[in-house]
Amino acid sequence: MIRHELVSSRRERTVHTLLVVFLAMVSVSSLIGWLTNQTVTRVWQQTTDAGLTHAPNPFTGAPPLAYAKNVVIYVILIGALLAIVLGATSLLRSRRSHTVDLLLSRPVDVRVYLAAKVTGLAALLGTILAAAAAVTWVSIAVILHHPLGVGPTLRLAGFYTVAGILLMGFVVMGMISGLYARTQTSAVLSPIVVWSVIVFVVPQLGTAALPVSLLNPVPSIVTTGGGFSVVHTLLGPLSVTEQFKTISGALLGTSPTGGAIPALATVIAFLALGLAVLLRTRRDVLRRDLRD
Repeated sequence: MIRHELVSSRRERTVHTLLVVFLAMVSVSSLIGWLTNQTVTRVWQQTTDAGLTHAPNPFTGAPPLAYAKNVVIYVILIGALLAIVLGATSLLRSRRSHTVDLLLSRPVDVRVYLAAKVTGLAALLGTILAAAAAVTWVSIAVILHHPLGVGPTLRLAGFYTVAGILLMGFVVMGMISGLYARTQTSAVLSPIVVWSVIVFVVPQLGTAALPVSLLNPVPSIVTTGGGFSVVHTLLGPLSVTEQFKTISGALLGTSPTGGAIPALATVIAFLALGLAVLLRTRRDVLRRDLRD
């Protein structure tokens, strides 16, 4: 079952497209970070020479993993969409081909069947993220002209591990939609709508931030007054992508480590809740026909 899931997922064209885009953006992320560093440093040097500022170079003392901070956004945007499509198409394939009917005609536990699918998708997603991590490690090493040390390497591995937990949450969300949706279109679009609410709507309710500011790799600043603090306290944990930004900043060394542990707990709870809902699926749900 796990091997079948791995082979079947590789045949999806949409998955291929999103995968190529994701790995391409990750591969140039460090280059973008390096170009930003060089541009800002050049402007700083010019203003310093002209006597217009005495402030230190903002990139002085920046950690080596700061070159990869844009990967945070690529995980939240492209990686999450890839995860949703992986999960949704996994169950849609079974429903279209009616192979699940044949399988469930035998004494097979539904939880075992769904757990095998989750395991197969987790293995595929883990391979993708391992490749992304290797690309990031090599690109930063090229920029620095020396390999990353043990500490930064472990931090980078930790970052991609947390990214895997977050993306598996979206995989499971896609699988749930693939189980319950009546049409193939709604099976993919429904979790994408939920994703957009998590990424853009919920953070705005507690921060009053502009949508474009939510594309930064750092969490939005909470707006004080007007009830924003209360709303952020109540809805903040629902925005797992903002929690992921907090964890990423702590691991990559681009922001303080405060709040990283509660944020990690939130991301893990997001995956655990999705798995709990998925594994409680009844046999009759798996047998539902699609309308298109």
